[in-house]
Amino acid sequence: MADTAIPPDTAPHAPGTAARRRPGRPPAPERPRRHTRSRATAGTGRLAALLVSPTLLVLTVVVLYPTLMALDESLYGPKGLDPKTGFISNTEPFVGLRNYTDIFTQAGDRFWNAFWNTTFFTVVTVSLETVIGVAMAIVMHRAFRGRSVVRASILVPWAIPTAISGLLWKWIFNADGIANVLLGHQVLWTADGFSAKIAVVIADVWKTAPFIGLLVLAGLQVIPKEVYEAARLDGASALQQFWRITLPLVKPALLVAVLFRCLDALRMFDLPYILIGAQKGSVETLSMLAQNEASNVRFGPASAYAVLLFLYVFLIALAFVRLLGADLIGGAGGTKKRKSHPVRVPRRRVREVTA
Repeated sequence: MADTAIPPDTAPHAPGTAARRRPGRPPAPERPRRHTRSRATAGTGRLAALLVSPTLLVLTVVVLYPTLMALDESLYGPKGLDPKTGFISNTEPFVGLRNYTDIFTQAGDRFWNAFWNTTFFTVVTVSLETVIGVAMAIVMHRAFRGRSVVRASILVPWAIPTAISGLLWKWIFNADGIANVLLGHQVLWTADGFSAKIAVVIADVWKTAPFIGLLVLAGLQVIPKEVYEAARLDGASALQQFWRITLPLVKPALLVAVLFRCLDALRMFDLPYILIGAQKGSVETLSMLAQNEASNVRFGPASAYAVLLFLYVFLIALAFVRLLGADLIGGAGGTKKRKSHPVRVPRRRVREVTA
């Protein structure tokens, strides 16, 4: 028996490989066919455009066209006395950007008051609704006797129309209503003051917290039970399970719910209008301000307020999606691609055993 060392350069090659390949390097990957990939991409793009076209058509009719009409109407002033002729004009005069400049000059105090009221209601109500909605979802997700009754009772406030909810809470917050009876002293909830803001916050949280709870409940139901069983076997407490398992897994659904509620709260109109009343400085929002101008047949300034509110909502939605967009689409784009480096195979000496 004799051992003969075969040099690495003369090592046997596997079938199907190049005969003259440098030792220690993997075979070069095959280049994909560009024509096949381009055709597949073009076909996928056409199919995607075909599927999205009905939605884009509806959005154009429902959102884009009214927005453009409001922008055009905001450039005209109200009908009134024509200074050139001395007669009442039947057409709205073109005033350009005067409606916008009047908002920040003549009506500046009222506009900024409505702006800060809108922001206050959005931040406070959405924060409270998020905490209460998550708690509701956890309660509805647990298995216990009478769970269906609890779920129905929690979702009832969200099913009630906002106008009916405003009338209900207006009766509760009357001078001799249930709220003052429980507190034991008189509070003017529906008057113009900070108590009116608290009344609007309570009514709005009561009505729309179940909405967040419903979306979070949908996210909880897709979490496998084996994950919690494994966490309990590892000794994780209930708080650790919620913070490490429940919250990260329901985060996409929770972010969508918070985004929808922010956009809805920024357009708040009917609840403070019915519960407190019109032209109350403590609860007047941008939507109420635009409605007040339109009711006085000042459609140009009303459209200017509507355009500013649209820009405010659009910027909030854009910032929300830009900052948390990766979580909204399921983590797509959240991970960076790592560069792959070729693996160097060490040279090995092959020995041939001969008899």
